[in-house]
Amino acid sequence: MFASAALRRGVTAHRLSKNATFYLNEAKFAVPGCRTPTSEHHKPLLLMLPWLGSRPQALDKYCDIYFKTGFDVLVFESGVLGFLWPRWGLEHGRMLLDLLESERFVSRPLLVHAFSIGGYTFSQLLVHVSKDARKYQAFTKRITGHIYDSMVAGSLEHMATGLGKTVFPKCESLIKYAALMYFDKFKSQTVDHFDTCLDVFWNTPVTTPALLFYCNNDPLCDPRTLTNLADYWRRRGLDVTEKKWEDSTHAGHFKRHPEEYLSTIDTFVRSLNFTVLKAKL
Repeated sequence: MFASAALRRGVTAHRLSKNATFYLNEAKFAVPGCRTPTSEHHKPLLLMLPWLGSRPQALDKYCDIYFKTGFDVLVFESGVLGFLWPRWGLEHGRMLLDLLESERFVSRPLLVHAFSIGGYTFSQLLVHVSKDARKYQAFTKRITGHIYDSMVAGSLEHMATGLGKTVFPKCESLIKYAALMYFDKFKSQTVDHFDTCLDVFWNTPVTTPALLFYCNNDPLCDPRTLTNLADYWRRRGLDVTEKKWEDSTHAGHFKRHPEEYLSTIDTFVRSLNFTVLKAKL
């Protein structure tokens, strides 16, 4: 998906698989301002889970936010088939979990930034983690923070609307209707699994600070659902930051509100005390 070998000076792209691209920030061994030099195997890693149909130029801008502070970035893409047939989505989540547990990344602290359906991909990963919490205890402890940007949340209608807008926008109404029919016909293979994912996500084993970006006019997201999620997580003891706009764009808050967006991420990431940080976002 990323055609360029380097997004900025000192950053090189490594295609790990069809879905995964690793961006190596060459300033990784001794970052100015760090208390101690950070080795490659213990340097914090930003896991980016993009939205459906994301363009390279758009993702470049988000990656660049984290490159400026010294992070490496792992981009793991999702497809619509994993959403329509959750068994494939579960396998996709397993692939991501296995990658993060591979020798290259197993020792690295993680910051997760998931956009739209990327939150669903992360929930698929969490389903595997929840089945053997003891085995993956070290993995969940490596996740220092998690950011969810424009999550598709609410009813099945929100999910169907999301498919129409992101996959076939010229046939949005038809796709929405077909998706609702599909979900009804294959309820045990789709809706029931979505319910399981939602339960795991709401009761996430990741208890580190979370940041939620959303707005009141997003047709793919019910803002009340995210407000309720934030309140529920707080009652469970999570530190949750919400940034909500009255008027914005799905997976486009950075473009619509750049100063507020960057300031919110900067404050959040710095509160996590990563030693890699060398400059403001």
